[in-house]
Amino acid sequence: MRAWQFNSPEDGLEYVDVDAPIPGPGEVLIDVEAAGMCHSDVQIVNGYADAWLRKRPIILGHEVAGTVRGLGGGVSDIAIGDRVAVALPNPSIEQMDFVNGVGLGFGGGFAEQAVSSRANIVAIPDGVPFTHAAVATDSIATAYHAVVSEAGIGAASTIAIIGLGGLGLSAVQIAKARGATVYGVDINSSVFDSAREQGATDCFSDIRDVLGSVDAVVDFAGASTIADAVAAVKLGGRVVAVGSGPPEAIDLQPLITNNVALRGSFGASIDDLEAVLDLLAKEELVPAIEEVSFAGIPDALKRLEVGPVRGRLVARPRT
Repeated sequence: MRAWQFNSPEDGLEYVDVDAPIPGPGEVLIDVEAAGMCHSDVQIVNGYADAWLRKRPIILGHEVAGTVRGLGGGVSDIAIGDRVAVALPNPSIEQMDFVNGVGLGFGGGFAEQAVSSRANIVAIPDGVPFTHAAVATDSIATAYHAVVSEAGIGAASTIAIIGLGGLGLSAVQIAKARGATVYGVDINSSVFDSAREQGATDCFSDIRDVLGSVDAVVDFAGASTIADAVAAVKLGGRVVAVGSGPPEAIDLQPLITNNVALRGSFGASIDDLEAVLDLLAKEELVPAIEEVSFAGIPDALKRLEVGPVRGRLVARPRT
């Protein structure tokens, strides 16, 4: 089968023809119908995330959706032909081994077929395209976990989203779907129209423009914004950090005196993914998708590396 394989930053992604994987006990073989691209893939290819890889060479691609092609021993509760997405294991939520995920421990979705543990398989509801389900597994589910599970956003909430890239725009939609008032924050004002289309009431270039007026801030930028985010929330508010950046000193005084909760958020649970797929089925979430060719995956990752990409990039390995 055709695949994009990674061995070292010097070699980059290599186009290879390899044998199709065989599912072992408790595993499922999937015909990959859609594979999303993520900044984590960029970090791996550039050599910044060696700890995430269980083996080399490895086929990358951890945002995967497709149809069940084969079943390993002991798997009897799903059927050949079922439409499925592959959840990315989250060690902090479900005590799973992160490197046992597709594209990390197993060969991933930058190939015509992939194998996953049955424990990570989630059914795709009717009407949800494979492309939407693929990006739901990581980027949308990650945004959902940050907004709902960590920030606790509900109908009466006011929230600011810092960083209006793919994850941030998903977070805007999710918060809006829950009835919250949403403000977008990004240094790039060209994304403001998109954020408003997704449900943002207004947009700003600086989180200090909403000083003291929001219940929560979810920060996908991860630059020098956390300290200002702490000052921006109301008494007893929450700040959720998702994006990572350079070390930053935080003034503890407003954190303490305003009783602000500062939380980190990484990935999502299987329950989060199932909730996101349900929202997609109801069309309460409509992700911005750009399909790229299977042959164009390395170029697509370069685009993610050098500049902002509106929406999420997805390839169809079998077309």
